[in-house]
Parts: sequence; structure tokens; C-alpha cells
Amino acid sequence: MHTTAALTPAQARPRLGDLTVIDVRTPAEYASGHLPGALNIPLDLLDRALPAIRQAADRADLLVVCASGARSESACALLAGHGVPAATLTGGTNAWADEGHELHRPDGPARRTWSMERQVRFTAGALVLTGLALGLLHPAWQLLSAGVAGGLVFSALTNTCGMAALLAVLPHNRPRRADLERTLAALRRR
Repeated sequence: MHTTAALTPAQARPRLGDLTVIDVRTPAEYASGHLPGALNIPLDLLDRALPAIRQAADRADLLVVCASGARSESACALLAGHGVPAATLTGGTNAWADEGHELHRPDGPARRTWSMERQVRFTAGALVLTGLALGLLHPAWQLLSAGVAGGLVFSALTNTCGMAALLAVLPHNRPRRADLERTLAALRRR
């Protein structure tokens, strides 16, 4: 891997055939479009996949991707903590697509789920509106809206998102067990 821990889409594209690409988004986000050859291992399952990832890293450089680059940076930090070098794709699949590069979609019926960012925006907005509406009944309910606002500020300052972590464990955002096992088997073969 280069001395940097990040690759731009322009740097990554010619190297795709030589890289093992791991997409750490939810299965639904992955199904909406991913880098060619990318394997889907959601961020919260990275620890479980560590032995297979370590083996893959011994054979080829790792490139970790997500939608914007924030989750892949977290994944790279986690992997580095276990002695596994990896680079992140600067700007994630959004930047990849913005530069006109092709995104692949799995064959078969796609799981229709909103992106994690859209799920977070919807949930935060719904909670704020609920807090404001219930605040008409009793002012204490306005604390719900204030809590969500504080969480969003904290999320921006730390570049983390607790709400996304909570939403990621919902059934529609989880990989099917067989899908994860198939992905790990494919990672071991690379």
C-alpha cells in the first residue's frame, strides 16, 4: 500500500484488480451500488471477520469503502489496531460515482432499503417532530427534540453517529447469515 492511508477514486480505479475491496456499509446500501469486486462486511461485523480479513491482507492490499469515507476510516482504525494495514477510499462510493466510475449491483431481487444517511435523517426528523408535538401536551417532551439536536451536533463534531449504529442493527440492515458466510468464504479465497 502507499505510505498514505487513503486513496482517491482516481488512484484506486487502476488498482482495483490488485486490491481486496471491503465495503463496510449495510447490505441494503451495498445492494444499491458498490465498487466492482467489493465484498460486503458491515462495520459492526468487522471483528468477526478479522481472521479472514487478515489472511486477505497477507495476499493483497486492502481498500475499505463506505458511502462517504467516515465509516471506512473507522474500519481502517479498527483494522490498524489489530495490525492489519488498510486504506480508505476518500469520499467513499459517493465520490466514486461522482467521478463517473461504475457501480455494480447484485443480481437478483434487490433489497429496497434507504441509505443509512437517509434513515438517520428520517429518524432524527421524526423524533424532533414528535418531541415538538408532544411538547404541546407537556413541556418536558421538548427534551426529546433537544436530545436529538444535541446528538446531531455531537455526531458532527466527532464524525461518528450513534443513531446510525442503532439503526444498523435493525433486521432490514443486517446481512443474512448465509450471505455473510459466503462473503467470508470469498474473502478467504482471494
